[in-house]
Amino acid sequence: MMYQLHEFNRTLLAPFTELAQANARIFGADGTWLSSLPGATRVAAGNELLHRIGKDYEKPAFAIHQVVKDGHDVPVVEKVALDKPFCRLLRFKRYTDDAENILGMKDQPTVLVVAPLSGHHATLLRDTVRTLLPDHKVYITDWVDARMVPKEAGAFTLDDYVAYIEEFIRHIGAERLHVMSVCQPTVPVLAAISLMASRGEPVPRSMVMMGGPIDTRESPTAVNNLAAKKPLWWFTSNLIHVVPPNYPGRGRRVYPGFLQHTGFVAMNPERHFMSHWDFYQDLVKGDQEDAASHRKFYDEYNAVLDMPAEYYLDTVRVVFQEHLLPRGLWDVAGERVDPSAIEGCALMTIEGELDDISGLGQTRAAHDLCTGVAGADREHLTVEGAGHYGIFSGRRWRTKVYPKVRDFIAKHDAAPAKRARPARAAKPARTGTKQR
Repeated sequence: MMYQLHEFNRTLLAPFTELAQANARIFGADGTWLSSLPGATRVAAGNELLHRIGKDYEKPAFAIHQVVKDGHDVPVVEKVALDKPFCRLLRFKRYTDDAENILGMKDQPTVLVVAPLSGHHATLLRDTVRTLLPDHKVYITDWVDARMVPKEAGAFTLDDYVAYIEEFIRHIGAERLHVMSVCQPTVPVLAAISLMASRGEPVPRSMVMMGGPIDTRESPTAVNNLAAKKPLWWFTSNLIHVVPPNYPGRGRRVYPGFLQHTGFVAMNPERHFMSHWDFYQDLVKGDQEDAASHRKFYDEYNAVLDMPAEYYLDTVRVVFQEHLLPRGLWDVAGERVDPSAIEGCALMTIEGELDDISGLGQTRAAHDLCTGVAGADREHLTVEGAGHYGIFSGRRWRTKVYPKVRDFIAKHDAAPAKRARPARAAKPARTGTKQR
């Protein structure tokens, strides 16, 4: 019912937000008689702020059309490599007429960037992809808004997420592949590679895990505490709603994006209030550069997607409440997840010193689990002064984090590929009551 009420309010307010946009243009455009009236600048600024607070935010485009490689502009085309009901595997294909550049790019490592399915769209990693492209062939998981997936496509669980990652790795080819997971997907990525290793399948050359909840018992944050203290029925009763009839996914149970967005804002309400106030002041002063930066940030931040209910509830239970991965008790589709089975795949973990979403030690915990990875093939980086987003986007990512990631990938891409080892005997799945 809440989702339907939200849609009703959105439809009701739509004419007013459009009117506010029109007023902002009329009172703010040069050359109109209304813009010359006393106070016109403030009227225009107030109306634009009202429009941006009330408007719908569609999924942004990656809009990566070219990168610079060795002083040359290299065109980039976004292509769909694999199309699944809940995710598109995208490749950013680079083109050049320079024969030397072509040979160089063909020999570069391949990176699969696994974007989080946790509210925002994969475009949140635009800066990550753009930075990687000059030195790598890049793929990314582009998760589909659950409200756009017809109910007939079936449910999507955490087990399905793991299966998707396995399929993407096989599709690209593990032989010279490096998998980079950002935040939430560190858990299913580690599970997917563990299962592949246990079966004796080829595994990627390396895993780069950034700011993820491998073990949320380490330095728990406010996000972790909320998930741990509330019983699972509370999440089902209060956060899960049915997609209304005006979307392709009508009837599907989801954790709606608008509720997730409310939660994001509630974590730092004062900061968002001051950001909007500063935006209004910038418009009044005519500081278009800072105003444009505000628009760019919130066009991305306010664009959210619905998550499938089954996947969301699985994640709360497995990752945040029962900690099944670090306890060695997680079974995916009847197979035990055993990270110690991973061999011949290097591991790099990255954490932000000031991360308030995944606390210090949560990602580093992967090293304790991946006991089959040689010590020489492990690295850890704690980025001083960086919050959650700073480790994969922005100046710190480009100047401090990326050079180390690039060198780590290059080092292990140059190492000889290791053959898949024989499959291990499967560990028995859990039965009966939950183990504690």
